[in-house]
Amino acid sequence: MDLVRHLRFFVAVANEGHFGRAATVLDMTQPPLSQGLRKLEEHLGVELIHRTRQGALLTSAGRQLLPRARLLVDDAERLLAEAQRIANARGAVQWGACEALPDHIVTACVSALRADNATGATVSTTMGTTVELIAEVRAGVCDVAVIDHPALVDGVEAGPVVKIPRWVVVPADHRGAVAERPAFTMLSDLSFAHPARAGNPPAYDTVVDLLRERGVDTPVVTARDDRALFAAVAAGTSFGLTATPPTATPGVAWVRLAPQAIALRLRVIRRAEATAQASALDRALYRERLR
Repeated sequence: MDLVRHLRFFVAVANEGHFGRAATVLDMTQPPLSQGLRKLEEHLGVELIHRTRQGALLTSAGRQLLPRARLLVDDAERLLAEAQRIANARGAVQWGACEALPDHIVTACVSALRADNATGATVSTTMGTTVELIAEVRAGVCDVAVIDHPALVDGVEAGPVVKIPRWVVVPADHRGAVAERPAFTMLSDLSFAHPARAGNPPAYDTVVDLLRERGVDTPVVTARDDRALFAAVAAGTSFGLTATPPTATPGVAWVRLAPQAIALRLRVIRRAEATAQASALDRALYRERLR
């Protein structure tokens, strides 16, 4: 006997309190539903439902067994859903990149995953905050991700920290852009454009503390990614930090300040089974560190 199927009959009748309505929910006719429930009762050796003219009433045994039946039916549904997810994802590597990761490193990571993948599986990229990516790796939605450090990484495997060069970007007409010896204190007349604290509180607090230690305690405005950062800087009101190397960008100037202190710290997190993918990403990050 298909126990899960027949338990589903029992749960539906208990939920609806009526055979006809339960049959509608199950998309079947009433006679096979009633026959299936009787077969379940015979199999279990107890009566589960009293059949009355008013409807279906749970027996004492039915009331005791219903919670366990619901658990089994729910677990079966979850198993089917997970199997479907795995089947759909077969042949695909799902990885995540934090928003601080510049475009050239994102593409380097994708290339590394493709080169490491002997099966020819596709590589799918998710962009998100560090908090979002940790949750997705923990839930199994992503196999691996590159996040900024420090971060709370409970529930996932985390690799070593890799430092990537980062620059200060200022408005092109700002005094810090043309100074022979630029200093952090020159930035005090600008707001600091940076991703919101909710995206990774430890990393946010670390960089704000770093600026304060160097005499910069200005308002923080939200810039989710480099595109928003460069727009705020070009507007002449903000400065920020970017791992995108100096490029010809109207209204924006790159300034080298305390390179070791402001370096972008990254690390790879992964599901327990994604060791090979994590190694490929770690090698890609290490090559960028040496560049």
